[in-house]
Amino acid sequence: MSAQTKSVLTNLTPTSIGTETSRIQFLIKAALSGIRTSIPVKVISVTNTGGVSPIGTVSVQPLVSALDGSGQVWQHGTIYNVPYMRIQGGSNAVILDPQVGDIGIATVCDRDISGVKNTQGISAPASNRKFDFSDMVYLMTIIGAAPTQYVEFNASGITILSPNKVTINAPVVEIDAPSIVLNGAVTQGTGSNAGNATFGGSMAVTGDVTANGTSVHTHKHGGVQTGIGQTGVPV
Repeated sequence: MSAQTKSVLTNLTPTSIGTETSRIQFLIKAALSGIRTSIPVKVISVTNTGGVSPIGTVSVQPLVSALDGSGQVWQHGTIYNVPYMRIQGGSNAVILDPQVGDIGIATVCDRDISGVKNTQGISAPASNRKFDFSDMVYLMTIIGAAPTQYVEFNASGITILSPNKVTINAPVVEIDAPSIVLNGAVTQGTGSNAGNATFGGSMAVTGDVTANGTSVHTHKHGGVQTGIGQTGVPV
């Protein structure tokens, strides 16, 4: 008899089974008490650490304890090899692996899913168990502190913030906007990654411009006789 069913039996009174209807209701409640749907859990360990890899698994600790027939509270043990959900379609994904200490919600499948986990395909239930913690899937975090690295969507727009580094790798990166503001130093290619920069419009520079080590503002031309004349336009 499950702890949930025992907890129902602790509420057994003459009134609860005094009529045929009440007896049927009692049996239904006892049966439903063994059904698991979802439960908050704490992440104990994770197989992945945010790198480019297949979806991994977590070990979790259920946070809602069991209650036996005498009213005694029992902590659940750690549940191992729990698949977690990732936003992924084919080879496209948002990689955001759970981290140790996360408190999230996990769902419990109604049948044994170990065959599907092993074969990654259609499989019969590997056992007769139903609504068992062994067939748990971790969904997402539901309780957590304010993030320090994030993508934020709100009425003002989209904000991407990282305290470390943002890297974009692609053969071509295109930004379409009537105005682009860069706040900070800009480096355009170094070494073997150096390339050409092409500007279709005018460029206004408030500081100096150095081309191949020579300042545009302070460089001098040799072989020029002093006088009041000016040099011609660049050729």
